[in-house]
Amino acid sequence: MWRAAPVLLVLAACTPQPVDPVRAAEICEDRARAAQGPTGRVTVGTNSRTGGFGGVQVGVSSDFLAGRDPLEVYTECVRDRTGADPIRPPVLR
Repeated sequence: MWRAAPVLLVLAACTPQPVDPVRAAEICEDRARAAQGPTGRVTVGTNSRTGGFGGVQVGVSSDFLAGRDPLEVYTECVRDRTGADPIRPPVLR
């Protein structure tokens, strides 16, 4: 019986712990926003050392590519993280 105790302890440590509902909403809102469409950022600037610089960053989520509804993405994400329904609707900008 004592040999089984370490195995049970390891299994308990690997079990995902529920996330705080407010934190889950924040995380899942980001994922739902990404499902709305491509995201991106453009950086342009200058400095005295290198002169001009710039950059472009574009992101596309698999949820967007699959055509998933952002509200469905949000609800499913919160349920997966908390084991319960969302406590509030998402704020999608």
